[in-house]
Amino acid sequence: MGKLTKNQKKVRQLLDLNKEYSLEDAAKLLKEITFTKFDSSVDIDIRLGVDPRKADQMVRGVVALPHGTGKDVKVLVLCTPDKEQDAKEAGADYVGLDDYIQKIEGGWTDIDVIITMPTVMAKVGKLGRILGPRGLMPNPKSGTVTLDVAKAVKEVKSGKIDFKVDKTGIVHASIGKVSFTPDKIRENVLEMMHTISKLKPSSAKGTYIKSVHLSSTMSPGIAVDKNSISGI
Repeated sequence: MGKLTKNQKKVRQLLDLNKEYSLEDAAKLLKEITFTKFDSSVDIDIRLGVDPRKADQMVRGVVALPHGTGKDVKVLVLCTPDKEQDAKEAGADYVGLDDYIQKIEGGWTDIDVIITMPTVMAKVGKLGRILGPRGLMPNPKSGTVTLDVAKAVKEVKSGKIDFKVDKTGIVHASIGKVSFTPDKIRENVLEMMHTISKLKPSSAKGTYIKSVHLSSTMSPGIAVDKNSISGI
């Protein structure tokens, strides 16, 4: 095993990998064990007691984080000409239709979220093989296929994110930045956890929320004591 760096030694002194921390303590500790020179993302990993292979146990939803993600989300709106001005005024970074469909077909995917309208989904649908693997395909369940594109843009820009359990039963999401105060991190986690809790499938048996971990872009995961998260 290679020699530990100074920062790795600090992490070992501060973090007990065999301990579950209260949400309040985990939010504070996360800031103490992150040493990146950039503003790292704060990520949450929630292991659920569901079988995602069964359609009635798929957990998917959206959550409006009270303090946003801290990330400047680049939004593309694919819409009819009559909605273009509304989308631009709402803060969309790119607005159009056929021209951007051609760009995406050519390999351009330098965006974080795509919002579109039901009336143009026939055109957008053919991009599925490109957008699907990148998690960019618009979906009515996540609010990214709507007639009110301006409202959808504002929600995404203010911190609304969508999430979906993966094939191993884990929900991964970025819920802030290390520069956030511990209280802001804690409040974003609470909102995420309450939303997940409400989405429990009726067919899921046994323990629904099995474990919760917080980490930053390059830090180890911190196990969070579920009992410290009120309302789940």
